[in-house]
Amino acid sequence: MSLYVYILKCSDDRFYVGLTNDPDRRLEEHQQGKYDTGYTYVRRPVEMVYVEHFPDGTHRQAAAREKQLKGWTRAKKEAFIQGRLNDLAKLAECRNETRAISKSAEPDDKGSNDRYALRLRSGHR
Repeated sequence: MSLYVYILKCSDDRFYVGLTNDPDRRLEEHQQGKYDTGYTYVRRPVEMVYVEHFPDGTHRQAAAREKQLKGWTRAKKEAFIQGRLNDLAKLAECRNETRAISKSAEPDDKGSNDRYALRLRSGHR
């Protein structure tokens, strides 16, 4: 059975990423509010802005793609939906404080900078 990864744009401009075997049916379920505890229930109406087909035998790839897209920032999802694929690498760069510290710290001759950055990421100093 084929699978589809899809992205919905909700009425509050948020994105929802999902996986289905029937995108038309799934869109209708979102629109009708079939699941009253679901993410899109209070964000209707929704618009399907992206669909990617995964043929039979590629279920793992479909699940991996869904997970990948869910982890992306809003800006990266927007670039992807708009087909601005050249922007994806730049939008993937880490811009948080931990990254800035690890890039600016001077490594010693034993490479302890890598351990320092790892400690920062895990919350240890």
